[in-house]
Amino acid sequence: MLQLPISPVSSARDRKSHPDPLWNEGKMADAITRRELAGIVIAIATILLVPEASGAAMAELLEKVNLSVYSRPTIPPDFDGRTVDNREMSLRSLQGKVVVLNFWATWCLECRPEMPGFERLHREFSARGLVVIGINARETSATIREYAKELRLTFPLLLDDSGKINSSYGVIGLPTTFLIGRDGRAIALAVGPRDWSGNPSRELIRALLSTASTAK
Repeated sequence: MLQLPISPVSSARDRKSHPDPLWNEGKMADAITRRELAGIVIAIATILLVPEASGAAMAELLEKVNLSVYSRPTIPPDFDGRTVDNREMSLRSLQGKVVVLNFWATWCLECRPEMPGFERLHREFSARGLVVIGINARETSATIREYAKELRLTFPLLLDDSGKINSSYGVIGLPTTFLIGRDGRAIALAVGPRDWSGNPSRELIRALLSTASTAK
């Protein structure tokens, strides 16, 4: 099974703030210029049937949110699981959607400030095709429900009792967030917290939602 993260292109700021063993082993490209980042995202945008001008704009948005971009088409691993309210969920069932996949834990101090931002994205864009999923490893449903109630979270919170989903995605630190396009391909990821409630994040989601799905 394909494991993520796989050689996304990152910024120097990202590597300094959240060093990752995969990056330090030479699998990560050196810091790139804005022009190179734009070229990579324009290539991705071409696959997603987005005009080149829009691809350049998306590159700027990805940089503003400080996301690491995948330099080649990457299909994230599928998963099956149940949410804390006992709903079945799988990644393959979300084809045609834009997916924000966040790996988190109640004890993770850096995870907590992100949650209101994810909730805002969920409330604002779910009707337009965005799915925000929080994946929690090895904590009880009761603990997660109490946390969600406190923060008034309504987006799906998936149980990863065995840690299998975390492992298949190569998650080694929390929070880690993956951004998946309508065609089911991984676009970018963030290791460490980001501002998901800010205008750049919301503009990025709008741009991704406006792309056509190539899923069959």
